[in-house]
Amino acid sequence: MSTTAAVWGRAEQQDYRSRVRGCLLGTAIGDALGAGVAHLAVESIRAAHGADGLTDLAPAHGRRGAVTSVTQLALFTVDGLIRAHVRRDTGSWHPPTDLHRAYLRWAATQRDWGPDERRKDNGWLAAQEWLYSRRGPDSATLTGLGDDVLGTLDRPKNPAARDAGALARSAPFGLLVGWEPHLVCQLAVECAAQTHGHPEAYLAAGAYAVVVHGMARGQDIATAVRGAAAQLAPRPGHEPVIAAMDQALAAVRQGAPSPDRIAALGDTDGEAAADALAIALYCAQVGEDVRHGLRLAVNHDGPSQLTGALTGGLLGVLHGETALPPAWLAELEGRSTVLETADDFAMEMTQGPALHGPTAASPGWLARYPR
Repeated sequence: MSTTAAVWGRAEQQDYRSRVRGCLLGTAIGDALGAGVAHLAVESIRAAHGADGLTDLAPAHGRRGAVTSVTQLALFTVDGLIRAHVRRDTGSWHPPTDLHRAYLRWAATQRDWGPDERRKDNGWLAAQEWLYSRRGPDSATLTGLGDDVLGTLDRPKNPAARDAGALARSAPFGLLVGWEPHLVCQLAVECAAQTHGHPEAYLAAGAYAVVVHGMARGQDIATAVRGAAAQLAPRPGHEPVIAAMDQALAAVRQGAPSPDRIAALGDTDGEAAADALAIALYCAQVGEDVRHGLRLAVNHDGPSQLTGALTGGLLGVLHGETALPPAWLAELEGRSTVLETADDFAMEMTQGPALHGPTAASPGWLARYPR
């Protein structure tokens, strides 16, 4: 794969960093908001939180603001992308392999290993102690990463898995703004097939990445969705994903948002990847602001942490970090790690050669992200 070179002025770098921060923090906030009501029916949510449903962070995993495996995996996607970027000039560049290694590093955090048993050369992110908590990873992700075999489009892992597990970790691919959309789509699709081998699952991941990519480049949501549909159209099995995206665009014009309208976007309560994608696209478009969009995304029957995270990633990249609710950010688990990971990614994409090229002043970057 090749990339299109990006020329970065100072203002462009600042805007890009804000969008990267917004995307990753928005993903984590949506994940944390939805975690408090994950898989509850909307009637149960209202019974617990009032007629308006969930309007604020609720306790999950022993605290308010706790994130799930969705955020963990999104961070390891970023880690893998940075490592891939660092390796570009080594002569053995294959980004799907670098992402697979990153996901295996995440899988290692889910085992009962003590600090003395962990690899010392796994880089900075894998050393963050709070990531070694098991937070409801989906079965396809666990089984797909249960060995060292790399799943590919020709030989995907879990070919029957069509849930949104791979989709939820795919926003960072869209932050590769120097890449052309077809390359972003291809990488996201290939990496999704490492755990979720059904075309609906990996094509939804590719579509979501392209939507994020378009928005990171300044497009509105509807334009970015149409661009994603164009990327998917030539690929076998695209029909349910494109139909879901079309349905999300059409629903915006059908009246005020409600849980019933959100439920009408799919036949599996958001569990299938295409349905979760449609819910996120819809909520991101109709939300009056980030807070409202995220509340819509989690108050429905289904995997609220997934749809919250997907919606948060979209709204975050659209508006940047300053639009995110400060009170929710203040309680977010792992906020400093998310911020540092986001800033590392933005630095690598805009200043990579200065960080690890032949004239780099310090070897510290390669200690954080080994080749």
